[in-house]
Amino acid sequence: MLIRLGYEIAISCTQPTPVVSLLEVNKDRRQDIRRETRVLTSPQVQSRTYEDSFGNTCRRFTAPEGGVRLLYDAVVEDSGEPDEVNTLARETPVERLPDEVLGFLLGSRYCETDHLMNLAWDRFGHVPPGWARVQAIVDYVHTRLSFGYGYARCTRTAAQAHEERVGVCRDFAHLAIALCRCMNIPARYVNGYLGDIGVPPDPAPMDFNAWIEVFLDGRWYTFDPRHNIPRIGRVVIARGRDATDVPLLHTFGPHALSIFKVWTYEQESRADRPPVTRRVDRTMGAHVLA
Repeated sequence: MLIRLGYEIAISCTQPTPVVSLLEVNKDRRQDIRRETRVLTSPQVQSRTYEDSFGNTCRRFTAPEGGVRLLYDAVVEDSGEPDEVNTLARETPVERLPDEVLGFLLGSRYCETDHLMNLAWDRFGHVPPGWARVQAIVDYVHTRLSFGYGYARCTRTAAQAHEERVGVCRDFAHLAIALCRCMNIPARYVNGYLGDIGVPPDPAPMDFNAWIEVFLDGRWYTFDPRHNIPRIGRVVIARGRDATDVPLLHTFGPHALSIFKVWTYEQESRADRPPVTRRVDRTMGAHVLA
């Protein structure tokens, strides 16, 4: 399967503004790119990439006074297989977890394990450990929260989402992550492309999305509290403890988002579909941070 994906994003600035973007296809999918443009900017600005502590590719540049437009387009080969399900996957005792995984047991900016610890153990302590327990958490979050693009709020935490019972995909991810960590199950935040491939057409089609990965039986597995079904065609951009670590754009100064277009679709069947314009609040919450 070939997936066409890309974006056109523009911000306006009143002065030269340093920016770090996390918009590159993750290095674990680079070998699947069949063709791509380089990241184009208008006006042309110099940029360079570096790898952050989570292995994500970040791009640094300075947006000039007036702002900048970013454009990228690629075709990625995908297996066409849905997310893997392994109901026999077991939890790894904390004392046997790899060192590099331990950080994903801790509370973080949007995942306050201290506020949710009692809730987690009361609700999931009786569930058999392993895949069944993680799925029970994901089921709970999927049912607990109501999804709506209008619910986006960049300051909402996992505990607040639980109380308010609303959110966008980042809120679903944060709550599931926090509950997993409360149960001593490492969990991390993932964002990337997820088109409506292999599912009925949606009047509000997916583009950039957020989901989670959980460490079971010595490896990371994908779970999606927002959709709660295996999906086809995920292309990871970045991973971190929560949304703080992986903003699509992080500007060091005031800015306004003026263009936000994203496309991701199966090329063979929908090659002529034009990029879809998104309202600003229909991303994963405020992943464009000032």
